[in-house]
Amino acid sequence: MVLFIFAVMILNLGKLQEEREREWLAGGIWIAPLALAVVLLGLTVYALAGRGPVPQAIPVEPKVVGASLFREYVLGVELASLLLLAGLVSAFHFGRVLHGEEKEIHGDRAD
Repeated sequence: MVLFIFAVMILNLGKLQEEREREWLAGGIWIAPLALAVVLLGLTVYALAGRGPVPQAIPVEPKVVGASLFREYVLGVELASLLLLAGLVSAFHFGRVLHGEEKEIHGDRAD
């Protein structure tokens, strides 16, 4: 959550971006996500209504979870960290470019 808030702060989206988003979200753009949500809801209901055996949950200590993350799943953890880092760098880059374009559009040139 902190990373998400940090990325939003870096982007520094202004009024121009809000107007663009309103244009993108107008009209029939909601049809595909709504259809996907209905399909996922149907699959969830189907899976929960199944009569198969119910797996039993057992308590797991945090130490065991941490050990498995850095033993069996170390590649996945490292790839996720690189993906988050790439997203953060991209957000910083796009935020700077958008901020610069916005200043040029409004005529506010601060050097």
